Amino acid sequence: MSAPNAAPTASALTTATTATVPDDARALAARLARLFQADQEIVVRLNDAHHRLAAANDRLWIGLTVDPLAVHQHIHRAFWIYQHASEQRRQLAVDVGELAQQLTDTLTAAGYSRQQARSANVDALAAGTWQPTEGREDQR
Repeated sequence: MSAPNAAPTASALTTATTATVPDDARALAARLARLFQADQEIVVRLNDAHHRLAAANDRLWIGLTVDPLAVHQHIHRAFWIYQHASEQRRQLAVDVGELAQQLTDTLTAAGYSRQQARSANVDALAAGTWQPTEGREDQR
């Protein structure tokens, strides 16, 4: 048994945190983490479309193209990829905003400050290892 004045161990802190964070907050955080991963994948597609457009533009200006129709199709396809990815990202932003608000509301209902809730690391929260930076509001 540890001494009464000894600092809590890391495992004790983790257990205390997971016990005080509602399960639905951890589930919301996991959903947000997945959406953030999806956003990263969309950004890769946006960057790819940008590179395709730049390459087609370079071919036009340098004069390396012998088939203007092929370059036109290349540009059209790159624009389509860009527009499609942009729309997916817009829809994803709506979902992220709604889930972030739900997570903030859930954590504040559990006694955490709005600042703590808004700055929570969703990966750590989902894993049950999140440590808020300040004390809970009900402990002040």
